[in-house]
This record gives sequence, C-alpha cells and structure tokens, in this order.
Amino acid sequence: MKFAIKLLISVCVISFCVAVARKLPSLAGLIAVMPLTGLIVLIWLYSDNPGNFALMTDYTKGALWGIVPSILFFLVALSCFQKQLPLWIVLCASFGVWLLAAFVHQWLLG
Repeated sequence: MKFAIKLLISVCVISFCVAVARKLPSLAGLIAVMPLTGLIVLIWLYSDNPGNFALMTDYTKGALWGIVPSILFFLVALSCFQKQLPLWIVLCASFGVWLLAAFVHQWLLG
C-alpha cells in the first residue's frame, strides 16, 4: 500500500507538469526540475530508513552532483531543438550525453 501511495503522488506530480506545460511550458520546466522531486525522494527515503543520515547524505550529495548531467541533457536538447532536429534525434543525443555524464558522475562519486 505504501508503494502505491508513493507511485500515485509521483504520477500526480508528473501529470501536473504535463498539464501546465500545455499552457505555460517554461513554468512546467521550472516545476519539473525544482527540488520537489528531491523533496519527495528525501521524504520516502527517510520514512523507509528513519535516522539513517548516511543514506540521506549520500543521496543529497549524488543529487547535487547529478545536476551536472541533467544540465548537459537540457543543453543538448535545447541546441538540437534550435536546429529543428527530429524528436528522436534530440532524445537520443540528449540521453547519450546524459548517460556519458552519469557514468562519469558515478565514477567520481563511487
């Protein structure tokens, strides 16, 4: 039941962002990348592991440094969209850059 509640709340956040994006795409982008997702994860982690501050610290450090691959993802996507490339190319290029940066992220933090 706890998993279903977590899933429902997470789906609601994503659905809300999609709904907002139809009218105000820049606001939806801000909402999607705001610390709301991190907040939800921190709450879930803490509720599942109360008092485990090492886990919370490691998650927070990973999230902080994980911003870099995310920024690279969006920079590549923006550049590709400005060149009016097809969506599949935009997503492949963006995800490829993110994946490479994510491996570097894990290597540096691992």
